[in-house]
Amino acid sequence: MDEVVKVSGYVEKIVYRNENNGYTVLTMSEADSGEDMSLTGTFSYIAEGQFLEVTGNATVHRDYGPQINVTEYVLKDPSDTTSMEKYLGSGAIKGVGPALAARIVTMFKEDTFKIIEETPEKLVKVKGISKKGARKIAEQFMNDRKMRSAMMFLQKYNIPMNLAVKVYKYYGEKMYKVLEDNPYRLAEDIFGVGFKTADNIASSMGISGDSNFRISAGLKYTLSLAGNNGHCYLPMEGLIQETVRLLGVNEEIVRREALNLLLDKDFILEEKGEDKNVYLASMYYMEAGCARMLNDLNIRFSADTEGLEKEIEKIEKEDSIELDDIQKNAIIEAAQSGVMIITGGPGTGKTTTINTIIKIFEKEGMDFLLAAPTGRAAKRMTEATGYEAQTIHRLLEVNGMTEDGVERDGTIFSRNETNPLECDVVIIDEMSMVDIYLMNALLKALTPGVRLIMVGDASQLPSVGPGNVLKDMINADFCTVVRLKKIFRQAAQSDIIMNAHAINNGEKIKMDNKSKDFFFLKRDDPNTILQLVVHLVMKSMPEYVKADPYDVQVLTPMRKGELGVENLNKVLQRFLNPEEFGKVEREFHGVLFREGDKIMQIKNNYNITWEKRLGKGFIEEEGKGVFNGDCGIIKRIDNDGEKVVVQFEDNKIVDYDFSDMNEIELSYAITIHKSQGSEYPAVVIPIFSGPPILFNRNLLYTAITRARQCVTIAGSREKLEFMIGNKVESKRYSGLCERIKEQLI
Repeated sequence: MDEVVKVSGYVEKIVYRNENNGYTVLTMSEADSGEDMSLTGTFSYIAEGQFLEVTGNATVHRDYGPQINVTEYVLKDPSDTTSMEKYLGSGAIKGVGPALAARIVTMFKEDTFKIIEETPEKLVKVKGISKKGARKIAEQFMNDRKMRSAMMFLQKYNIPMNLAVKVYKYYGEKMYKVLEDNPYRLAEDIFGVGFKTADNIASSMGISGDSNFRISAGLKYTLSLAGNNGHCYLPMEGLIQETVRLLGVNEEIVRREALNLLLDKDFILEEKGEDKNVYLASMYYMEAGCARMLNDLNIRFSADTEGLEKEIEKIEKEDSIELDDIQKNAIIEAAQSGVMIITGGPGTGKTTTINTIIKIFEKEGMDFLLAAPTGRAAKRMTEATGYEAQTIHRLLEVNGMTEDGVERDGTIFSRNETNPLECDVVIIDEMSMVDIYLMNALLKALTPGVRLIMVGDASQLPSVGPGNVLKDMINADFCTVVRLKKIFRQAAQSDIIMNAHAINNGEKIKMDNKSKDFFFLKRDDPNTILQLVVHLVMKSMPEYVKADPYDVQVLTPMRKGELGVENLNKVLQRFLNPEEFGKVEREFHGVLFREGDKIMQIKNNYNITWEKRLGKGFIEEEGKGVFNGDCGIIKRIDNDGEKVVVQFEDNKIVDYDFSDMNEIELSYAITIHKSQGSEYPAVVIPIFSGPPILFNRNLLYTAITRARQCVTIAGSREKLEFMIGNKVESKRYSGLCERIKEQLI
């Protein structure tokens, strides 16, 4: 039988740690003898240099020799100067190495921790510590203590270690009150915490399975989850059945609680004939607010149409362009419309039309702002117009904090109804990507009298976030909508553009491979397609379009399966960024990440900080916010500092804590939905089999129009033809169209 022992000492080295469950292998220096001991066990929070008192079973491992399997432990502050010095110099306090730790302890001896905690300004007496440095040391020291306490507190609720860190970082000291008041808030607020985790915490806190509190939380969560799938509301019956499935309770008590939430105005019921639709109140009022603000902006301006026609003729001569009648009408309407939508497929002259509108406004001395939903789309807009375009988030000056001081996705923008944008015209490109949240924020920053011109392709996929904003506005028929249809001569020479229009019309496309920019390579099994994709990305496409392999983007309809995002990324990583000596790698959320990997941010993080750096470490610019769809490269994985350094395409450098890595995915291959607003030199699309709801015309059209120089489809001819013929799209529940029509009555 193993001997039970009790020992104490400081953590010398963490050999291995699983951030999900806290299982750790470490070396401890025993306090009395100084002898190194190997410990294994589950630790909620641990750092090198910390002092431990442990109880465990002394065993002898077949390969690693004597070990103590820890069953209980207590973290304590080191009480002697040797342990204090070890702790401070271990890296637990960033910026304090062994030499500085020795100087601090030599000066303050047994009072070292008391000085740091109570009178940190005295640290400036130590050579090498400034006033700012003293404050940082004190802050980190106190944060470490608070974090340790929080981890111990959360451990009793069986929260995985990586999520526990996120919970504490998100709420800080408010964490205890949040858990006491409403543990289900974790599922709403924190990316990576599902309802089941929050439900387990609630159960361990004594909240019963059929309590009104739990049923209410389940209904709200179901509606919130619908938002993640693009919906602004759910039909009442769908909401009830989904919540019953989630909670595993009687349907009648769910119906009763749904009625209570309607009476309390947490939910809003919209009745249309026999249909009963349920909104979260905040979502309903957001749609209603957007409708009201659009109506307020939608005023008519007087314009000298004769003079405008002459100006258009002048610009045509200056720029050697020829506009068709619809484009000319769009330009004249832009001068007269408070709200205007320009829509059309690729090659129909959207950019030329916008450029001419800008020149007209410029000659009139009007101030205009250009923006798009993503960094890539904003960059394309800048290149196409010659004027600076920015992301909508940057235009609105995201500051990342909410009114109650808690960081969560309901962000506040500095530009809003009390601090509106100062301009005469706002032009937004790639409007199909704009969800109801972003539309609401944009409209709040505009005052009546500002012209809003929205440009987009209504045939593209809708936004990743909730709503169907562009299509709803067009269908509401409340403002000037110009539909560009003519494919111009230069565009007609591109098979990418011609095939995109054919697909959008449900027509057959040429697959004879006589094209210069559109290829179909027939393959009949997933493994062969996979091998072909690797060859295309590594060799054929980079040589053909004169680009780096990282610039060739694989787009796929699915996440799962042999040709889904997850497997494609594993395979492409192996070939494009193979394992090498000295190249650090680490696993997060079941995915292996490696220095040099191509990655994508998969959620809006309004609070993460970024820097643009000049040479020698000087900071050129800094700010907040990395957004869903932003792409970059992992430059460094720092195991000691527990951070991953990513450089994004616009040269923003972001340090991700290990606990934030569930916001990052490999992006050698991405879903077609995630590619919205982006453009790549070459696109490779594997198509073989999958759910009919995913393999539709709309998805294929979006994928093909992402390519600038070349599209290659690899796979099944039958499945490709099925996609072209399949008009069925996922039903998206949104009510902006109805809200706008209500304003017109």
